[in-house]
Amino acid sequence: MVSIQSGRMAVPELRSKRLRLRALTARDRDAWFDLRQANAAWLKPWDPTNPLGLRETLSYRQMLRRQRQGAIEGSGYSWVLTLPALNERRPPLIGQVSVSGVQYGAARNASIGYWIDSSHAGFGLMPEACALVVEHCFNTLRLHRLEINVRPENTASLRVAAKLGFRDEGVRKDFLHINGRWRDHRTFALTADEHRGQLLEHIS
Repeated sequence: MVSIQSGRMAVPELRSKRLRLRALTARDRDAWFDLRQANAAWLKPWDPTNPLGLRETLSYRQMLRRQRQGAIEGSGYSWVLTLPALNERRPPLIGQVSVSGVQYGAARNASIGYWIDSSHAGFGLMPEACALVVEHCFNTLRLHRLEINVRPENTASLRVAAKLGFRDEGVRKDFLHINGRWRDHRTFALTADEHRGQLLEHIS
């Protein structure tokens, strides 16, 4: 694991045999927007929305600044997924994994969220990426508990949580505002004590 540093920020680069997870950069702007646009219909049923009906109009630069500030503060981290075997110089982006709401002190918990390009779904890449992030959260950040919150209709994300060994804690009614409405979510959790060691060995 190698750290990519910018000022005080240190976002770790995470690798498996197939994947490279790294921080989003200014050079990724066009590729990131193209990927999101190409997957707009695929992601719309699961994307968060503002319950007040307001649209956030963050520029790409502002989004990067938020991500960097979160890493500096230790409150959140975000990685883009790439497939380095396809093009070692500038591998294409295929998705994103984020860790948000990081709490330390007596709680030491966080939530994991993720999305992937539709043409790369179904090949086990997202469980692999999340496994790398889970290992980082438990082994490096020394967190105690991780959550994944999934809409009950999102069968693909449900499979990711199950494959990672997260425990089903039941349904939270109207938990998040998604695609224009408050939506129920199933909460899955894993603690450091339940962690089975190297997750990649278990999901491959």
